[in-house]
Amino acid sequence: MNVAVVGTGTVGLVSSTCFAEMGVNVVCVDVDQAKIDSLQKGEIPIYEPDLAEMMQRNQRDGRLHFTADLANILDEVEIVFCAVDASLDEYGSADLQGVLSVARVFGQNINKYTVFVTESTVPVGTTKKIGRVIQKELDRRGVSVSFDVACNPEFLKEGSAIVDFMKPERIVVGVESEQAKELMTRLYRLMMLNNFRVVFTDIPSAEMIKFTVSSMLATRISFMNDIANLCELVGADVNMVCQGVDGGVAAGNKNLYPSCGYGGHGFATDVKALIQQAQNNGCRMRVLEAAEDVNRNQKKVLFKKLFRHYRGYLIGKTVALWGLTANPETTDMSDGTSLVLLDLLVKAGVNVRIYDPVAMDECKRRLSPWGAAVESIVYCGDMYEALLGVDALLLVTGWKPFASPDFELMKKNMKQRFVVDGRNVYDAENMKKNGFVYETVGYREAF
Repeated sequence: MNVAVVGTGTVGLVSSTCFAEMGVNVVCVDVDQAKIDSLQKGEIPIYEPDLAEMMQRNQRDGRLHFTADLANILDEVEIVFCAVDASLDEYGSADLQGVLSVARVFGQNINKYTVFVTESTVPVGTTKKIGRVIQKELDRRGVSVSFDVACNPEFLKEGSAIVDFMKPERIVVGVESEQAKELMTRLYRLMMLNNFRVVFTDIPSAEMIKFTVSSMLATRISFMNDIANLCELVGADVNMVCQGVDGGVAAGNKNLYPSCGYGGHGFATDVKALIQQAQNNGCRMRVLEAAEDVNRNQKKVLFKKLFRHYRGYLIGKTVALWGLTANPETTDMSDGTSLVLLDLLVKAGVNVRIYDPVAMDECKRRLSPWGAAVESIVYCGDMYEALLGVDALLLVTGWKPFASPDFELMKKNMKQRFVVDGRNVYDAENMKKNGFVYETVGYREAF
């Protein structure tokens, strides 16, 4: 089977590579020729575990190809996936120029039945709009070529995108015709044989499912963060609360654990986008708006704990941040807690020492507009260097190397042994035995 995937971001590259891994012949397309040249050399512009090795293997085996010319390969493919970033802004509004541009090229060049599949996260109604754009281009050509549009939303979490694609919780496909359904069934047959669930719906429902899944996750996270904050006030241990709730079948056991806030380019913007779509249609997502409000405040929790511990005297203090990304195993800092923390710390006169396994360059890029404020931020070569002479450690991202640190080296390097764990990684009793003053999200005890 031959397919094209347009877009070389995380979604496009992971989809292309995983389809090739399944035995599909894939052409990955991007208008940026320089990016295509790099990809043809096996170089990838993003960090995602196992992606580089899998991509290079499928290139060698002849199943994965790269080009900047979509028009030239349309006669060879049966399905075109559009994975172009729709660039949802901070308010949830989408820039569809890139997606619609792909649709126009598709309509200007197809000569046989082909399915155009929207994989990009787009507002409900966009895929049908794409269909009208394609038909308009066919009418301009004065030709009658059969085609279908479909929606196959991605549910890929940065940092685990390969696993999410190859072992999905769900595959959702919105279609309008039996012919499109048969073609998409043939594509996903390997996964269907492995008992992975493929759900066929109408197109608007498929578009809505993507936003609903992200928003339900956000709501669960914010709810548990609310519970965690209350636990601190009433003397309960949120970790014990989570263990008790996990035993309930109705509650489920996913994403019940509190943290210092969610973020990420796709996930966080999906939530904002659904709120915006509701407003555009004259209604409000009141529960989701509350979840967003909780999350905005949650990103400040670690700073508030630091402020309280030092009774507001933060000028001249030195603090280490372990982790900068919204999630482990990715370079994405979009809408993440670290950016909020860094802003609060710098404005409070704190000197900051930071370390992240992969996102140091990304952090420098994002902080470059800060100007002189960046002088109070030191980029460190490893996690222990970041601890030299600090008055506190704030754990922001749950990277694996942070989970089992050398506590003796930590104590040696830190000036004050105060640790605020934003991911509830460590055991409170063990931290106490090692001589640390330790706070988590949802549990606080003065040692």
